[in-house]
Amino acid sequence: MERFFAVAGLISGFFWNILFLVVLVGGGLYLTVRLKFFQIRYLPYIIKQTFGKIQDKGKGEGTVSPFQAAATAMASTIGASNIVGVPAAIAYGGPGALFWMWVIFLLGGATKFSEVVLGVHYREKNSDGHYVGGPGYYMTKGFPIKSVGRIMARAGAFVSMLYYLPSIATQSISLIQNAGTLGVNRYVSSVLLMILVGSVVLGGLIRVARVADKMVPIMCILYIIGSVIVLGAHIGNLFPSLALVFTSAFTGTAATGGFIGAGVSMTIRMGLARATYSCEAGMGSAPIAHAAAITDHPVRQGFWGVFEVLVDGSICTLSGLVVLTSGVWKTISPDVALTMPAVAFQKVMGNAGSYMVTLSIFLFVLSSIIAVIWYGEKLVEFFFNTEISKYTRIIYTLSIMLGAFFGLDAILAVLDLTNALIILPNMVTLLLLSPLIARLTREYFSGKQYLKDSKRGL
Repeated sequence: MERFFAVAGLISGFFWNILFLVVLVGGGLYLTVRLKFFQIRYLPYIIKQTFGKIQDKGKGEGTVSPFQAAATAMASTIGASNIVGVPAAIAYGGPGALFWMWVIFLLGGATKFSEVVLGVHYREKNSDGHYVGGPGYYMTKGFPIKSVGRIMARAGAFVSMLYYLPSIATQSISLIQNAGTLGVNRYVSSVLLMILVGSVVLGGLIRVARVADKMVPIMCILYIIGSVIVLGAHIGNLFPSLALVFTSAFTGTAATGGFIGAGVSMTIRMGLARATYSCEAGMGSAPIAHAAAITDHPVRQGFWGVFEVLVDGSICTLSGLVVLTSGVWKTISPDVALTMPAVAFQKVMGNAGSYMVTLSIFLFVLSSIIAVIWYGEKLVEFFFNTEISKYTRIIYTLSIMLGAFFGLDAILAVLDLTNALIILPNMVTLLLLSPLIARLTREYFSGKQYLKDSKRGL
């Protein structure tokens, strides 16, 4: 088993260097230019159409409200990776990893917008009468060479089904390590989480969406408040920490204290990998949730993809600055890097800080795993059929226990490898279908509704 994890680590290391610097950064930049920097030019409008319309039920066809679809996607996007994924990136790649995460967040808005637009544009109804969509659907229907598109769709769905096993395990490990700081046994944490997750996912899409749209705002606000308090206590270290992020992004970081040191290659790799895993731009998971939204135009729902990256990047930045300004990144070894935020909070707020981080992580992990299991089910539905897919809820729920038996290094190696195999065909498809995405975007911004919103100041 150790040899398998070692090989997985070597292969994923190949992908997450220059190759993915070109694929993710280059692809995101191309889509940003092709869409004329719309995520920056229209940002105020996008925020008004998303954050400003959270309570809207939506117009048009669909299964759940626009925000419920976005909340389901955000439940996966805004998971434990926002709290502990950033410390892991810094622990292995140094402070400069945060810079490369910002690059992904800046360009990821266009990437995720493109995925959501295609997901809604090519969606269809399943045998239960619910709208379904995602990479498998837009690859099958939209890829220029149909036979190649079908092969890519099937292969991508298969790898994605496997990917969610280490993804769930990573979330589980983050809770186990942080609950451990409070003296909670790893097996007790895993079993409790498994019971709670199972009680939600066995209820299907509607229950998942309802839980997500209630939980996501609460957990975000709780963690943001705690992070601001910790940053305020170390405000004098803020600008030196930011300077370190920019300088070490291109030079690497020497070993210091508990930090083992990192070269530029590892800095880039950890920044790109952890940011992509966190915001999921390029992975094709978000359109699975957004395809179910009640909406009258794919671009209108696509705005929520930009919104998700904005929120995700903001929370990740808070986590990174908490870890850097508090200095815990220098004292805590990489194998327990996931405890860095808890230690940073504890230094300022005592035991209350540890409880706040653990509670936040618990909520983030619970919401993320619930959404990921639903994604996995939809992929199995695409690969097989609706009836078989329902049984996978049990398999994915049981995979929570993997976090109790395997270490972070091993799980991350498999996670990054499967993630890379998912992203490559999805990004190729996005780039090939970029003319359609651009046309739909022009269609929306030249339409009557946008002109009417502009006149009303919306």
